[in-house]
Amino acid sequence: MARAIAGSQGAFDLRPLPDQLAVAVLLLLAVVAAFTFRDYGLGWDDYTHAQYGDLLLRLYGSGFSDRRALTFVNLYMYGGGFDMLAALAAKVLHFDLFETRRLMGAGVGLAGLVATWRTARWVAGPIGGLVALALLATCPLYYGHMFMNPKDAPFAAAMALLLLGLVRSFEEYPEVAPATVALFGVGLGLTIGTRVIGGMAACYAAAGLALVVAVEARQGGTRRAAERAGRFILRLAPGLLIAYLVMGLVWPWSVLSPLNPLRSLEYFSVFFEKPWKEMFGGDLVPVPDMPRSYVPTLLALKMPEIFLALTLAGTALAFLAAARRDLPPPRRASLLMLATAAVLPIAISVATKPAMYNGIRHFLFVTPPLAVLGGLAGARLLDWLRGRGGAAVAAGIALFAVGVASPVIEIARLHPYQYTHFNHIAGGIAGADDRYMLDYWGLSFKQAAEALHAALAERHETPPVGRPWKIAVCGPHPPAEVALGPDYVTTWNPKGADFALMLGEFYCAHLDAPVLAEVEREGVVYAVAYDIRGRTVATLFTIPPVE
Repeated sequence: MARAIAGSQGAFDLRPLPDQLAVAVLLLLAVVAAFTFRDYGLGWDDYTHAQYGDLLLRLYGSGFSDRRALTFVNLYMYGGGFDMLAALAAKVLHFDLFETRRLMGAGVGLAGLVATWRTARWVAGPIGGLVALALLATCPLYYGHMFMNPKDAPFAAAMALLLLGLVRSFEEYPEVAPATVALFGVGLGLTIGTRVIGGMAACYAAAGLALVVAVEARQGGTRRAAERAGRFILRLAPGLLIAYLVMGLVWPWSVLSPLNPLRSLEYFSVFFEKPWKEMFGGDLVPVPDMPRSYVPTLLALKMPEIFLALTLAGTALAFLAAARRDLPPPRRASLLMLATAAVLPIAISVATKPAMYNGIRHFLFVTPPLAVLGGLAGARLLDWLRGRGGAAVAAGIALFAVGVASPVIEIARLHPYQYTHFNHIAGGIAGADDRYMLDYWGLSFKQAAEALHAALAERHETPPVGRPWKIAVCGPHPPAEVALGPDYVTTWNPKGADFALMLGEFYCAHLDAPVLAEVEREGVVYAVAYDIRGRTVATLFTIPPVE
């Protein structure tokens, strides 16, 4: 079936090589992650999510008598599978809690890459699988978030697993193998159990099923098409039970009442926080008032150019292939489902204009299906080049290598702040610095704190007798507190503070004080530590903070 989309193999048979290269890429990423996971700092939500994971373990460990997890801030309305995994791993691994969370994040991100590779391989053959893996593995947005994002990166990986289960289901239509049913059930349970909007996948599956039924009804009659669809649904039904059990395991609040998932969906359908402003296109915009162009614009500016080119082409090819009568209906359904998974969430954001903030981290889950579609385009392009001789194939491979090398270089240069990447269309991070948010989660506080420690040690300075250093922080305080350690106490008020630790974002003021430490990438300042002893600092902010 894969050859139906990938095309004939021709004289240049590369089939034995792509899978080996894909495994090599995954092994290389695992090695890189093992050597670099400690470099990533904490984000705004990390500390609270770590608490949630511990409370979930206490819930299960106490036989459900310790129920604090079921009312903990608003996190009980999210699943906590990743937080539980990290909390459990921290009890057995020889790393501290937050290092363990970084390592587990890398592992979950790698699982998402494996699922994406296998999905693309099903619909576009080995070449398509390799291209999709390369696109997602070298996407700074995905790569950076997988280390440190406790919600959106696990959700993206879970969605990738669910899409793999759905693609396999349609490829086996209408008889679905037990292993595929289990894969579908686990993927669905993890997806909804991570974020309730994972239920959107029902729309993807419905689009594919509707296409199969319509085509088979036209070819063999409505009754036969309905019978086959019914058999398909019955074969998948046990997966729904598996999904419910998995969802309940990672999101116990969801099964306390049958309506709780709907209550969660209702809660998150309305912006529930006090509005603040963020930088978009050079203007300060309240997050509920972001323009409809928010997600498409940031996708266009943050994704690598090779990713954009191939995924746009692949999306068009998928929609066109879904209309081709010479392809088997299940293959057409798989491609339509993948294209819907990539496009529908973006279309909904444009149509409904919800509150949008923190870049496009909430849309990280569209990157796996986009990468799969990019793999489809890459496989079709290589097939077209084969018909034009070995030189054309070599040129195409070289061009692709250059295309993925560019984001790899940026991943290395921005380390460990890959999630802040902007592409050459945006002018890189230097061109985006005054127009968009970069280190909005404050990861750079870890490196800034280490540099501050080194500067004070070099000057042989120690905390004042009888008290720790007092440091005023503009940015997320829990990450700063963890990075600074017990010799520092953080405050929002600069009066009487010894130092000031400031993010390089628009809302943090530039202070007229000696700089003790600075974190920068490509000429852009991410964080600064000032010595404000003996100086009067009226405020840390350029605009009033949200209370």
